[in-house]
Amino acid sequence: MERLLSLGFEVTVSPHAYGRSGRFAARDDERLADLNEALQDPRVDAILCSRGGYGLQRIIDRVVAVHKPIIGFSDITALHQLSAISSQPSVHSIMCKHLATLPQQSEAFRRTIELLRGAPLRYELPSHPLNRTGEITAPLIGGNLSVLYGLQGTPFEIKNLKLKIKNCNQRPILLIEDICERHYHIDRMMNNLRLSGVLEHLSGLVVGQFTDCEDDPLMGETVLETIARYAAPYDYPVVFDAPVGHVAHNLPLWLNRPTKLTVTNDYVQIVQDND
Repeated sequence: MERLLSLGFEVTVSPHAYGRSGRFAARDDERLADLNEALQDPRVDAILCSRGGYGLQRIIDRVVAVHKPIIGFSDITALHQLSAISSQPSVHSIMCKHLATLPQQSEAFRRTIELLRGAPLRYELPSHPLNRTGEITAPLIGGNLSVLYGLQGTPFEIKNLKLKIKNCNQRPILLIEDICERHYHIDRMMNNLRLSGVLEHLSGLVVGQFTDCEDDPLMGETVLETIARYAAPYDYPVVFDAPVGHVAHNLPLWLNRPTKLTVTNDYVQIVQDND
């Protein structure tokens, strides 16, 4: 909050943000009330989530419609999915911990502040051996793979999203990342996306950081090779090792907004201009 205030932003802290109720900051009804109040308050331009962790799926079906940007990642993926139902752009980015502790000159901090001030996003990333080349402009959706997996079979699952975005391929680009998941569990989740038809109905795939997800020698391939195997039957561009996820170098990206993805043998470019 102090850093945001020093940079000229106005900050309001919800009543239960400093609370504690077991694993959560407050009871479900209290956290729900805070969130719904912020979403309906005309003085609030955007909602910066304090942290991810766990808990949104317990209340997501009682959250009001989202018509302003949600900022965060990890468990906040549930809110990004709710935002997508209204074709409301949201921001996959660092939250309070990193805004408080990262050096202000770090790229993740600097880019997040620039985004909040309305700057377009343009990244050029190095190539990866598992990348698949191609170019597409489409809405970027997704976030944490485990959360997306937990939303399958609910109104918030990927296939239920009917994004309405002008001048944009309506088959989305899916972003996935995760932390501390077993290799076989990642295989299970990717197989779920295959069996449910999600992978078939994409126009691109961006694979972020799979932090502390150790390769299992018994699987006969690395974690990233497992993901590549599930993407192999399709012809859309695929990016691996994107700087997004549970790492300090977690660069912000708009979700539910036109994204130009260019993948060549030499580099990857991600461009998100202002509307």
